[in-house]
Amino acid sequence: MNVRRLISGTAVAAATALGLGSLSACSSDSAAAAGTDKFDVVASFYPMAFLAERIGGDHVHVTSLTEPGQEPHDLEISAKQTAALQESDAVLYLKNLQPSVDDAVAQSGPRTRIDAASLTTLEKHGNEVGGHAAEHDDHENEELSGLDPHIWLDPVRYSQVAEGVGKAFEKADPGHAADYKANTAALVKQLGDLNTEFEKGLANTRTKVFVTTHAAFGYLAERYGLTEEAINGLDPESEPSAARVRELEKMTRADGVTTVFYETLVSDKTAKTIAGDAGLKTDVLDPIEGITDKSRGKDYFSVQRANLKALQTALGTK
Repeated sequence: MNVRRLISGTAVAAATALGLGSLSACSSDSAAAAGTDKFDVVASFYPMAFLAERIGGDHVHVTSLTEPGQEPHDLEISAKQTAALQESDAVLYLKNLQPSVDDAVAQSGPRTRIDAASLTTLEKHGNEVGGHAAEHDDHENEELSGLDPHIWLDPVRYSQVAEGVGKAFEKADPGHAADYKANTAALVKQLGDLNTEFEKGLANTRTKVFVTTHAAFGYLAERYGLTEEAINGLDPESEPSAARVRELEKMTRADGVTTVFYETLVSDKTAKTIAGDAGLKTDVLDPIEGITDKSRGKDYFSVQRANLKALQTALGTK
């Protein structure tokens, strides 16, 4: 396989002052990020916060360092957020996705530090992922470095992370270990069901190639036998070269691509320009880095199912 990476207790007001986005499911009380009578978890961004809420249930108070609608890759931690990290019972983050979070955790994180990247396997991804032939990529070894952090978009890897988080919660808060274990098992089953939906839904399609602006879907593509061709690399804000644009336009004709996907938290300008030049459609494929009013769903599962539907439409289900 040819892989390549292109660089990519106070009131709610107090939590806001700390710059911590309070999540609804387990944060409806007026407790701040730390110092509550619950197991206080600081999560780096939405996929981590979702796991903490679902596994922790009523026993946890979860806050997110990344506000809804904020691009996680661009997050810069404030001094107050760093202080809140130290006061919390646990931090759940994904190392190498948000450098400022990594630095803050290393300097002053709580005793329980859960790195999601250590709970599953990571691989190198970039512009081209899956079983696609190498003829579309003339730069096989260019900038080959780093690991793709977007593990949550693969339900199987996300399930592995969930199991690890559950065990960490059990160890850190043993009084509620039985509930954490049960909640983890329920979540893992849901993720298994979602994996089955993707397997069946993408088993028979007219084409296996899809184009995205951001190389976030490498693990998903690999899991279901697809190929992601990314306009940009792992960094959603990077700009493609003129040569890459020409290469993509040639590839879309050769592989019967119908759609250029863009995402909700990043400008769709590049996608629409390339789609317009190549006579293609555009649609949303959400990397689920945050949930906003523009998201096609209210949580991880509903957005993933919207992604599945969008892929089926673009790839042409038989």
